[in-house]
Amino acid sequence: MTILIALAALGGLTLLLAIMLIVANKKLYVYEDPRIEVVEDMLPHANCGACGYPGCRPFAEALVDGAALPGKCTVSSDDGRAAIAQYLGVALGAEEKQVARLACAGGTNVALNRARYQGLASCQAAALVSGGGKGCFWGCLGHGDCEVVCDFDAISLNEHSLPVVDVDKCTACGDCVEVCPKSLFSIQPISHQLWVACKNLEYGDDVLEDCQVGCTACGKCAMDAGPNLISMVRNLPVVNYTGSRQTPAAIQRCPTGAIVWLDEQFGTIKGPESRKVIRKGDRPVGFS
Repeated sequence: MTILIALAALGGLTLLLAIMLIVANKKLYVYEDPRIEVVEDMLPHANCGACGYPGCRPFAEALVDGAALPGKCTVSSDDGRAAIAQYLGVALGAEEKQVARLACAGGTNVALNRARYQGLASCQAAALVSGGGKGCFWGCLGHGDCEVVCDFDAISLNEHSLPVVDVDKCTACGDCVEVCPKSLFSIQPISHQLWVACKNLEYGDDVLEDCQVGCTACGKCAMDAGPNLISMVRNLPVVNYTGSRQTPAAIQRCPTGAIVWLDEQFGTIKGPESRKVIRKGDRPVGFS
């Protein structure tokens, strides 16, 4: 009899808990639009954050909810974005491609190292030791932390240990921006063609002892640019991309090539008066 009572009690408790779970499931059920799953599968699964959302899943939810348009995904192909727009019956929308830009051109062939760093091959580690040993305190240290953190193989070091960004592969995720101890990377619209490839804040030709392509703050670019296009701030040209129309005129008289024009077809273009870089090998450590 005792066993029967125990079994009945256990069975009754199980039935009660099952009923409670069924009721709770119905009361707390949150409907999820099945289109979210479909749209997520149509996205590139880069989870790069370039669209402004933390990943492809949240972006898919925003697309289905109408809070975003497919064109905001600059990583997906034209056909991929069009397919999503067609599936959801919404406008494609447009978003300018964003890419990572490096504000330094001081590779080992033109920039001087005042000391030889020996230790962990990391820019962040080197920066902790007297700034990394480079003559230009603001210059790229060339150990490739940015290359390591880039999940899209969009950054590689050239023969002079200077990072090169593949704009076709870059998703503007911002990982390189966060990892660079010198804050040399920034995310820029691809239409920003007038670019200052230097962050040196010193003034005068003495800058050239440490980096042959450094900005000397001569101000010629500001004088030659259109009205309100370039201003000199702390000995460095600052381009006002929301002001006057960008023009290559600003690079023509730059003596070092610190300000350049980024052309989609021809790449980085320097002005005709910029000094020609002849050295192919590394500059000796500690000597100019």
